[in-house]
Amino acid sequence: MAPIPGSGLAKGLAVTLRTMTKKSVTAQYPDAQPDLPPRTRGVIGLFEENCTVCMLCARECPDWCIYIDSHKETVPAATPGGRERSRNVLDRFAIDFSLCMYCGICIEVCPFDALFWSPEFEYAETDIRDLTHERDKLREWMWTVPAPPALDPGAEDPKELVTARKTADKLAAQQAPPATEPHADEQARAAERPTRPQGDSKQQTDQPAPQTDQPKPGQEGRE
Repeated sequence: MAPIPGSGLAKGLAVTLRTMTKKSVTAQYPDAQPDLPPRTRGVIGLFEENCTVCMLCARECPDWCIYIDSHKETVPAATPGGRERSRNVLDRFAIDFSLCMYCGICIEVCPFDALFWSPEFEYAETDIRDLTHERDKLREWMWTVPAPPALDPGAEDPKELVTARKTADKLAAQQAPPATEPHADEQARAAERPTRPQGDSKQQTDQPAPQTDQPKPGQEGRE
């Protein structure tokens, strides 16, 4: 069946008429800031204290937009006669957001929770070289990272909290004074008293009864 001439135009005009009668939902940005969800992928923040320079994020990044430099330092032994250890010290951590495709792989593979998503997205630059954020700039984005959502009421506590509570309980038990046993004074006094040998009671039972001066039967009449 051949299409009716002008049917496409009529359908387009019908959509236009339906849209004209609806209320506009255009957000007047930047006067009105958008209400973004907490898991918005805006920019990546760095929590430098948790970074161990394991290089997992840089190796797994498909765009190779993460640059990390570090050096090793020798840590003296904590106890006399112990062995010295070496640790990695972070010198540079930078992310080139002109190459980043916001896949989030670096945040997922980080085993020490050093990278976080921030919903901030207003960091456009006129020079593309300014889109490479160094460690200081990445640290500033951490202040805009929202708090994690609350757990369900019936969910188990995180392992970090359980471990911290156990450690605190052990320290409290070590610092608490030893509890005194009840009647400790009485037990000490009983230990100081002289004890009677075990054979005394038996000897006393085996001893014959003492004799009395009672007259024998048949002697009363004689006297």
